[in-house]
Amino acid sequence: MSDLDQTHPSIADLRDRARRRLPRFVWDFMDSATGTESTEKRNRDKLDEIRFRPDVLFGEPEFRLGKSLLGRDYALPIGISPVGMSGLVWPGAEVALAKLGAERNIPYGLSCVATQLPENVGPYTNGDGWFQLYPPRDPKIRADMLKRAKDSGFRTLVLTADVPYASRRERQRRGGMTSPPRITPRIAWQCATKPAWSLATARTGMPRLAFIESYTGRSGALSSTAHVGYLIRTSPDWDYLRALREEWDGPLVVKGILVPEDAARLKQEGADAVWVSNHAGRQFDAAPSSIEVLPAIRDAVGPDYPLIFDSGVRSGLDVLRALALGADFVFLGRAFHYGLAAFGPSGAAHVVDLMTEDLKANLGQLGLPSYDGLAQRLLT
Repeated sequence: MSDLDQTHPSIADLRDRARRRLPRFVWDFMDSATGTESTEKRNRDKLDEIRFRPDVLFGEPEFRLGKSLLGRDYALPIGISPVGMSGLVWPGAEVALAKLGAERNIPYGLSCVATQLPENVGPYTNGDGWFQLYPPRDPKIRADMLKRAKDSGFRTLVLTADVPYASRRERQRRGGMTSPPRITPRIAWQCATKPAWSLATARTGMPRLAFIESYTGRSGALSSTAHVGYLIRTSPDWDYLRALREEWDGPLVVKGILVPEDAARLKQEGADAVWVSNHAGRQFDAAPSSIEVLPAIRDAVGPDYPLIFDSGVRSGLDVLRALALGADFVFLGRAFHYGLAAFGPSGAAHVVDLMTEDLKANLGQLGLPSYDGLAQRLLT
């Protein structure tokens, strides 16, 4: 058992240490939601309402924790979500998490508004990177982005559909964040009080949106939640999705779906999977929790269509809750970044260990060696 497991045995412990080590503007960027942050709270509350019936006298289990998704076999039913400005949270985050995904055989997603180019990250994904696209309006830019992602080793494309307009994220604004960050007296003071982050960042320089800036030709900061990517971004429609489907010859996932009818149509239009998500409460404060709409979306797409889930997940038990209600796979974003901010790459690796052990502990209470039978254990 590792020392970290003794001192930081939960995601909440990593979160608390990350909060103490990060400047306020970085912490509020990573941890905040939008509005009154009620959707983020709803995600957590609705997950906690899901309970199971435990079992006894079932013998010693031999756990089978692996899961298949989109033609690949993974060690666990979890992946590392794409996070914009990932390298702001901790320098080198994108490469560190890509390496972790390859080492532990779980998928890693790179955002096109990350701080590293796909060419720099792709070689570490072992040919199984996921690339998240915020859709550019210019078809030539889109084609070039897709080619660069494909040539860099990204196999799965994720179209994010739930960011048609920049959300306000009021707490993030209060923290003084601009995107990309610029040094003001207020930000300089925050950095001075958090030496671990500041020294690590000083070695690499303040992060920028390198991929997007290669198309915009500019790097000036805009508002807290808008950035130079919005200069080229569009709000996609169904025709845009069809064009993307024609251009991308690998798995195509559409992220940010909360409506069953939308999920059913995406299946018909050729999306290979739907990602049920409310963007962790960061976009729309009147959205339902992701978990409460998951069963209806499963019904809409049928039993065999791949469904991915996120929003509010903090434990292996939460993963089991999502699997029981219809998900095939669960992605986490903040948890891995809490780990990075707390202890660097070893902290992110600790998140995988925590999730693994928590999956075993809770499957053991349910008397299940694998995920089969989870739905039958639900208390209704």
